[in-house]
Amino acid sequence: MNKAPLSLLVVLVTAMTAGPLLGYGVAAAGPAVIEQIGITPGQLGSLASVAFVTAALTSSWLGRLADQIGVRAQLVVVHLSSLAALVLAAAAQNYWMLLVASVLAGPPLAICNPTTNGILIRDVPPAQRSGWLGIKQSGVQVAQLFSGLFFPAMTLWLGWRGAALGAAGVVVLFLVQSLVTVRAVGVSEPVGRGQRGSGASEVLPGTVWFLAGFALLTGFGMQATNVYLPTFAVQSLGYPLMVGGLAAAVTGTVGVVFRVFWGRQMRAGRRATTVFLIISAGAVGSGLALLAADLWAVHVLLWLGAVLLGACTLGANVVVNATIMQVVAKGSVGTATGITSMGMYIGFASGPMAMGVLRDATGDFRAGWIMVAAVYAIGGLLALALRRREPGEL
Repeated sequence: MNKAPLSLLVVLVTAMTAGPLLGYGVAAAGPAVIEQIGITPGQLGSLASVAFVTAALTSSWLGRLADQIGVRAQLVVVHLSSLAALVLAAAAQNYWMLLVASVLAGPPLAICNPTTNGILIRDVPPAQRSGWLGIKQSGVQVAQLFSGLFFPAMTLWLGWRGAALGAAGVVVLFLVQSLVTVRAVGVSEPVGRGQRGSGASEVLPGTVWFLAGFALLTGFGMQATNVYLPTFAVQSLGYPLMVGGLAAAVTGTVGVVFRVFWGRQMRAGRRATTVFLIISAGAVGSGLALLAADLWAVHVLLWLGAVLLGACTLGANVVVNATIMQVVAKGSVGTATGITSMGMYIGFASGPMAMGVLRDATGDFRAGWIMVAAVYAIGGLLALALRRREPGEL
């Protein structure tokens, strides 16, 4: 297999970036969205939850579909659904319109990993694959970094609607670049294209379900924090909106670097469960740092928590996807990725919802940070269980 061109890597990164833009944008501009649309902090968290519930419900089906339909069709689903969600969010007059926009944001989240993993395993040689996996997964943090800077600035200048429409324009550029590149490169189509039930008929290894569980737990804590970090910085620590958005941008920047780092660790032969345990320990530290920042108003701990979140929790899915490629047959990668994505999005959906409920019930974020740290600790225990189940392999 010849070396894959860098233009294809750009396609992978932008496909991962497009889907989360609405969710990260709403979080980064959270205080302004609350004020301009007239919603509560709990409703703000529910928007992310609705997108993730939709992604969870469609992940398994879209994962199987990614083993059956063409790559260009998959990329159109990713980008046009993201575009529709952003345009509707820009037009939103109330909470219910934002809720529908969040539903539209679910399918691109569900299919982006099966689509990009399929391209990786079919069109990228093994020598490049692990490194590219970390880089393409960092597309999610590119979305977080972009949103943390772009949405607050544009919201202060043009309001929430102008910010959402500006992001929609970026998605259009992503779609054009992706379709042109895929055509020029001549990517391979899924091995089961046109075969109904492809991938689903193969028995997946039990490890896939352990990976789905770990993805659920880390996803729970990750999005509970991501959605509310800017609002926490503004409401609990007294920072202005731009600084609240900067906290999210710091997490995204660190996440970009460490997703590449964890991908290289997997390429170097590091055991997956070792990496999972390191990630879990750092994630617990992130939750405890944010709790301490809230309890004692030690502002430096906000930034420590943001850095640990980016360095550890945001890298979990790189290791999950790398492990899938180790243990699953090529023709079932989309199906297996759909299952782990389903677990991840169940966590993504329930985390912000639980944090929002606790915030509205208690009036602060302290109970939420305790919950987040405890869930990460359970993830570490699951990694230990997988290590005992697959001694010497994972």
